[in-house]
Amino acid sequence: MNGDIMLAMAMLLSLSAMLAYVAGYGGKATWGKRLTVIATIFIVAASANLWMMIFQNRFDIAYVANYSSAELSPMYKVSAFWAGQQGSFLLWLLIHAVAGLFLCYRSRMKNAGMIVYLLLQSVLCVLVIAKSPFEPAAQTMMNGHGLNPLLEDPWMAIHPPVLFVGYALMAVPFAYSAYALISGDKGTEWLESTRKWALAAWAFLGAGIFIGGYWAYKVLGWGGFWGWDPVENSSLVPWLLSAVFIHLLAVSRVRKPTLSVMHLSIIFVYASVLYGTFLTRSGILGDFSVHSFSGSSIGLTIAVANGLVLIAGLLLLMFRVNTLPQGKMYTGYNSREFLVLLGMLLTVFIAVIIFLGMSMPMLTQLFGRPASVDTSFYVRTTMPLAIVLMLVLTCACIHRYGDGNLLPKTKVTFVAFVIGAAWAFAIGAHQIMPIALAGASGMAAYASVYAWRHHALRLGGMVAHVGLGLAMIAMVLAGSGSREIQQEIVPGNTVDVLGHTIAYQGQEFAEDGRSKYYVYTVDGSEVKALTKLHASGEDAAREPAIARLVTGDVYIAPVPPKEEGREEMILKRGHMQMDEDYAYRYDDVRIEPHGGGSMLVTAEIAITDGDTVEHVEPTIIATMDGGNSHPIEIYGGAKRIRLTGISSDNMQARIEVLPSVQEMATEPVTAKISTKPFIWLLWLSACLVVIGMAFGIRKS
Repeated sequence: MNGDIMLAMAMLLSLSAMLAYVAGYGGKATWGKRLTVIATIFIVAASANLWMMIFQNRFDIAYVANYSSAELSPMYKVSAFWAGQQGSFLLWLLIHAVAGLFLCYRSRMKNAGMIVYLLLQSVLCVLVIAKSPFEPAAQTMMNGHGLNPLLEDPWMAIHPPVLFVGYALMAVPFAYSAYALISGDKGTEWLESTRKWALAAWAFLGAGIFIGGYWAYKVLGWGGFWGWDPVENSSLVPWLLSAVFIHLLAVSRVRKPTLSVMHLSIIFVYASVLYGTFLTRSGILGDFSVHSFSGSSIGLTIAVANGLVLIAGLLLLMFRVNTLPQGKMYTGYNSREFLVLLGMLLTVFIAVIIFLGMSMPMLTQLFGRPASVDTSFYVRTTMPLAIVLMLVLTCACIHRYGDGNLLPKTKVTFVAFVIGAAWAFAIGAHQIMPIALAGASGMAAYASVYAWRHHALRLGGMVAHVGLGLAMIAMVLAGSGSREIQQEIVPGNTVDVLGHTIAYQGQEFAEDGRSKYYVYTVDGSEVKALTKLHASGEDAAREPAIARLVTGDVYIAPVPPKEEGREEMILKRGHMQMDEDYAYRYDDVRIEPHGGGSMLVTAEIAITDGDTVEHVEPTIIATMDGGNSHPIEIYGGAKRIRLTGISSDNMQARIEVLPSVQEMATEPVTAKISTKPFIWLLWLSACLVVIGMAFGIRKS
């Protein structure tokens, strides 16, 4: 069955299941469950169909041709499923549908919640159908374009699905909230189920953000883990708002009047997920983000869906807010309730600032030429708020719920402030704001452990808060303490740079000709910078060399040379043409089928150095959409030549003359060398935050 038909059936069945839950409102809605299962089967079948097309090299399908290729390894054929926006929407729908099965069979979700959840599932079906991954290609290709070489990395293979699990699971708390508002449920049973799903979604979203940051640091070579790119921020805003929702959930179990604010927060959480998707996939950020997809009609569809979800949620809350518990949300300013609410208000302020910054290209486009904000805008505006947030977190941890209920002997907490600030100063942070952030973050981390030891904070909360505090310290250390220099090093030479002894050993080429390495030693330990190569031998993607030390990383990113010694020549048949070393004559050409509609073109070329003549036969595999060829050595590897084209009348051959492998290996290379003090602490802290969330799911 065609994939689009499967998706259409899934949408109809999702709507039918929703209507069955409406008809069985207040009862068991057996048909609603059955139709939900059948809809999920069709979604799973459509997903399996796309994977099958990718593995079968169905390049007559546009999506497969754009994101896969015959030579792509199995792991990256799997990840090609979500490499483009069509496949990522289908992945989102798949995760949403599978979670729906747990909701209707294993969870306490009532009919009203399932109605909302299935409505959201129908909306996702519309988005996938509107931008279908099963659309036929305009013309059949012999081979696909394959993945961007930067995406051929294990971390990037798992980053999107982990992130989309977080996005998809955010629909569950939204549905629970809608259920409580629609039904008027004033109990606490649904709060516990909501908390577990929200923590799971928050953990996956946080893990996805962390994996993306680590990939950027490890692969892109610019030395950072976060660039405040609008698309990066589009996942950070829902994560921050999810933190607000989860903390409001905790307070609402003690102070019922906070339920109204809690409902408001989850509405904006899910709306921010859809809004970030709109920014990423509408093409609005095409000129402002390296991650953005090209523009398409899908942007309007997402915008409409986002608007409907937000307006419907706000209207529902507005009509039901008077039925929610009324009264004071906190007993006094010296209570944990107040401090948690204050911390969440600060978190909202940070999220709003980031939201405005990432939306600036769209907002300015309404009044003229689109423009974006630079990274300093985010640092200047969020750092003061982050400092206050860490201080509030410290105060909240050393309080129990109830006015004036302070833990004993908390004055020692200030010592942690001094240690954090002194650590940042010693590393090289000499501005007051970073030093204050490091100190406040150290104090917050210690206060979390102190609260846990006095049974005022559960294990999951303690681990997550410690991770957050250490993450802030690590950002200060790796940011303010980082130093960078650009240095040219000749192979075999050793230089002392930034307190480290660095030697450059030269270049190594992989046997398959698809990659090369710049080999360095840092303080005696060997590290390699990887450069992935196109079939032509040109650089396709680069990864830095990273020496991981206890005190931090030494980060070496080779700068590609402006002139690589390549020379292009057009040879006329039967005529001699010379460069500074050799004379070349194009004698003949053979063209024969190569399979799959491609042709193997072999040129016969004679080369002489004045004393001897060497005959070589460079080849190129020509396809309807281009071709590829590999360099071959001449005169024992003194140089290399590559056939790049033959004229339509076969009277001219175009070749590229390249330096020898040995010559390239001995060329001096300029590299950006930088230090990243205690950057490993950031990766550790991110893991702690995710682990803390996972612990939190187990305990009520």
